[in-house]
Amino acid sequence: MRIGLTYDLREDYLAQGFSDEEAGEFDVAETIDAVEAAIRHHGHEVERIGGIKALVPALAAGRRWPLVWNMCEGVAGIAREAQVPALLEAYDIPAVFSSADILVAAMDKSIAKLIVREAGVPTPDFTVVRTARDLKSLRMHYPLFVKPLAEGTSKGVQETSKVTNRAELTAKCLEVLKTYNQPALVETFLPGREFTVGLLGSGVDARIIGVSEIRFLPGGDPSAYSYKNKMEAFDELTLALGDIADEAAAVALAAWRALGCRDAGRIDIRCDAEGHPSFIECNPLAGLRPKWSELTQLAALVGMSYETLIGNILSEAIARVPAAARELVPA
Repeated sequence: MRIGLTYDLREDYLAQGFSDEEAGEFDVAETIDAVEAAIRHHGHEVERIGGIKALVPALAAGRRWPLVWNMCEGVAGIAREAQVPALLEAYDIPAVFSSADILVAAMDKSIAKLIVREAGVPTPDFTVVRTARDLKSLRMHYPLFVKPLAEGTSKGVQETSKVTNRAELTAKCLEVLKTYNQPALVETFLPGREFTVGLLGSGVDARIIGVSEIRFLPGGDPSAYSYKNKMEAFDELTLALGDIADEAAAVALAAWRALGCRDAGRIDIRCDAEGHPSFIECNPLAGLRPKWSELTQLAALVGMSYETLIGNILSEAIARVPAAARELVPA
């Protein structure tokens, strides 16, 4: 098939004046090259499109693709990851990974937590602070954890995100409101082990790739998988096995199905003081940088090559492409 490739390239945004953190979610050239090479490895033709501002004129000019591999993170708003999929849906073009509505629900961490909690999946108690006034009525037991409501790549997560009193809570919430121009999610802090779970597929056919434990290395933030730990490699992913891995996988799979995610992604899990796993958040548009992103590291830990991972994701998405649209690559 001829597959379109949409993406936001980090170097483009840095050239526009974005800071390193503001551009933290965007892909590096290595990732774009690797995904294209893996798609071609499976016999498909690839057409690079770029971001949404390249996609819009392309669609207006009449260009179409049987399938688009979408990695666009978007720039502004809680619906930013959903912008390209929604546009493609309007033109009846299938896209790899979750649909626009699911991407919005997952990006707003409070909505994701409401959905999984309603489905019976454990998740820590929480509230959303939208203005400083909301702090007056906030009554939760410390310690608490504060982070932006709708960010990825651990942006806004720091050692100071764990708060132990009213003064720290107020300061951190006001910092999030000002720095990220969005509400703060406040949840009960879970002191236990942290895991990330890789998944493939959709609905009843969804399955676990593997479970990895995230350990924080000396010099990093000890309380959470922070932006510093992630970007400066103060983290170590190891394959988790045994009962705790099975429990984390069960929680992740239930959350994945409750949210309606598809194709591939990750669910982040953290344990309470008794060692019971809880849902923290979902990443339905997981990074695919070779040997760097958690999903690709996890695949490698279970013996799955990068090309096989991409091929498995492709197979899930291609199943949604109408037979008449499945163009063959010319010989």
